[in-house]
Amino acid sequence: MSTVDDLRRVIRRIEGARPPRPAAEPVERVVDGELHDTGQGPIVRVRREYPLSHRHGGGSLDDLLTTPLELLARAARVDGDLGGADGLLFLDTETTGLAGGTGTYAFLVGAARVEGERLVVLQYFMRDFDDEPALLTALEPLLAQARAVVTFNGAGFDLPLLETRFVLARRRWPSTLVHLDLLRPARRVWTGWLTDCRLTTLERAVLGLAREDDVPGGLIPMLYFDYLRSRRAAPLRRVFEHNRCDVLSLVALVGWFGRALADNRHVRPAEMAGLGRLWEPFDLERGLACYRAALEAGLPEPVAQWARLRLAWWEKRAARWAAACELWDAARQHEAFDPRPWEELAKFHEHRARDLAAARTIVEDAIGLARAAGAAARVLDGFAYRLQRLNRRLARAGRC
Repeated sequence: MSTVDDLRRVIRRIEGARPPRPAAEPVERVVDGELHDTGQGPIVRVRREYPLSHRHGGGSLDDLLTTPLELLARAARVDGDLGGADGLLFLDTETTGLAGGTGTYAFLVGAARVEGERLVVLQYFMRDFDDEPALLTALEPLLAQARAVVTFNGAGFDLPLLETRFVLARRRWPSTLVHLDLLRPARRVWTGWLTDCRLTTLERAVLGLAREDDVPGGLIPMLYFDYLRSRRAAPLRRVFEHNRCDVLSLVALVGWFGRALADNRHVRPAEMAGLGRLWEPFDLERGLACYRAALEAGLPEPVAQWARLRLAWWEKRAARWAAACELWDAARQHEAFDPRPWEELAKFHEHRARDLAAARTIVEDAIGLARAAGAAARVLDGFAYRLQRLNRRLARAGRC
């Protein structure tokens, strides 16, 4: 008997004495869900119900019911009627990648809707890619019953991805479904004073929500692929919690917009300025009132500088010159040199007030500050050209 045969015999003896590896716990049991029969195969479904009094961050879910949806739709430039709160479907996906395209799958879809006095959150999970027909079948009635779908960056990612999956499966995508993408109004309100407008950032800074033990979104595709290889479902529990929190945050964010649009007295000055930017395209006077209120409340820089110049631009358009000059004068006191208010004041004194000497003084002061601040050459050239023209006009008038 060879040494190799002896070694094989020992290995078989050891393997025979080793206890069998326990079977992996089914994912539906790990995430407290069930296998739901769709007619196109089973799909893992997790159902959670929340009373509308449930608090998510600093607000409660029932703020959704008092949100002026018609007003929010106008502010967010939604193409269509959102209807009532009970017709909204809040939607968020977890995918195999962020690139999109035909090779990207939505392996977990979370959806929420109001049913009576409760918010029902449904999550559908693909245990493998073969489960996609069942997932799409489960989503069809939800989309068909909804008046509008609410997402965060869904216009750029979630809905195009789902539409692609429907088309590839030769299923009809509801192209007439009204869509409210909360990223658009969020950017108008919070760009400039928050570091970014990601949903997790808005949760912390706006909704007052701090996630505990949350899985980073960038790791979620890796966790899913690890599950496909190993069938270890335990790490997916945090993925489901992440997705569920995203969906609840969509509901809470609609509630925040509803409160702010109906009565903005509770918002912070920087948010007030952002609301002005939200109102401006369709209710100008209300937008300008927000800018003024934000400045009076002590708006922090640099948002205050932006608000001053934006408000001054509209005051100029309305030929309210005293108000515009007051704002430009305040703006030129800004710590960092900003050429715009200096240029506007010089224009006003030259062309409106016909005070060439005052215009020249403003330009000379601006040139000195621009040089001290290391302004761009084009800024200095612009002021130098204006100064030369003013000097020529003053010379012709005999007032050098």
